[in-house]
Amino acid sequence: MQDYERRKIAVIGAGPAGMMASIYALQNGADVTLFEKNDRVGKKLAITGKGRCNVTNDCDNSEFLKNVISNPKFLYASIGNFSTQDTKDFFEGLGVKLKTERGRRVFPVSDKASDIVMALKRYMLDLGCNLKHERVVGISAENSKIKGVKTDKGAYEFDAVILATGGASYQGTGSDGDGYRFAKSLGIEVTPLIPSLVPLETVEDVYEIMGVSLKNVTLKIRNNETGKIAFEELGEMLFTHYGISGPLVLSASCHMSNMQRGKYTALIDFKPALDEKTLDIRILNDFSKNLNKDFVNAIGALLPSKIIPFVVEKSGIKPDTKVNNITKAQRLAFLNTLKSLSLEIKGFRSLNEAIVTSGGIDTREINPSTMESKKIKGLYFAGEIIDVDAYTGGYNLQIAFSTGALAGTHSAWAD
Repeated sequence: MQDYERRKIAVIGAGPAGMMASIYALQNGADVTLFEKNDRVGKKLAITGKGRCNVTNDCDNSEFLKNVISNPKFLYASIGNFSTQDTKDFFEGLGVKLKTERGRRVFPVSDKASDIVMALKRYMLDLGCNLKHERVVGISAENSKIKGVKTDKGAYEFDAVILATGGASYQGTGSDGDGYRFAKSLGIEVTPLIPSLVPLETVEDVYEIMGVSLKNVTLKIRNNETGKIAFEELGEMLFTHYGISGPLVLSASCHMSNMQRGKYTALIDFKPALDEKTLDIRILNDFSKNLNKDFVNAIGALLPSKIIPFVVEKSGIKPDTKVNNITKAQRLAFLNTLKSLSLEIKGFRSLNEAIVTSGGIDTREINPSTMESKKIKGLYFAGEIIDVDAYTGGYNLQIAFSTGALAGTHSAWAD
């Protein structure tokens, strides 16, 4: 390829989308400069999956798209171009051995997110990427065409710019929303930013039971305005000082829109494997063994010890009530609490605590086959900055890799 054909590409943001975009632009013959304001690449990627990095999900494209919450159709081309299998092949080709766990979640065998970060960084630099640790402060365009990038250290001209700055969650890792500001300055529409995959605050004070983890429970979210169940799933959750969190709660948050206090109620079934008749028999059996004990001391076989006082209070039965004095109505009230303990939702935790940002660059602004802006020639988008998000399980990182690969490839091709 002759020098005049080499396109100069700027990639802004060295997260998963930015590094993958850089790699694919380089592989397609471009001259790539990657700008990262942090002192190291992949800062947020290094803490994903509690530091283990759920790199993708071992599913086909159809199943993948079913797990995308916002604008799944927009991703047809990108996931078709770079699938979950392509992600696995890519990292294993770089020497990172992978394993598949429950829920088809794919992790590095080492359980170290740093292995994923370093594999991307090494390959990118080996391909000749020019990595600059500079803060981008603006993007310039002339006659609806990209002109260049300005940083805190100087100005540069480029043929194309790929915005891969992430969302507005985990701002300590550098995702402070600057990419949205750059886009808006060029007349690109940005949809409202709201937290997704985020813990929930409860009206009830649960401070005394924070740290209690529940496994194999069913969580339902009821929309009190419609009376309908917005979410229902079996899994794990935990109590925190402000409310509830964990895998079930994070997934549930994606189904809660126009959040306001009192709109939603969380319902916890502690014994989803038992129907009410069977559970009643179990309770009667436990009661028969503890007839002379206080109620609060007679149900240790049914619940984690730390949560018992809270559940007892919810049941409406005085803790010191002797078991042999509990009425049928009280027993059934306790049964109902076990099958449907209710917590009124106050609201989401902050956007900064969300795993991903819902909202972002309006997908109608982007050509889904290339990731290029429809308004500004030479401007591309990749990753969380776009208004696409998915459930937990490796889907969001896959979106970053797929959109990054597509943006990188097309940005490198000559006009």
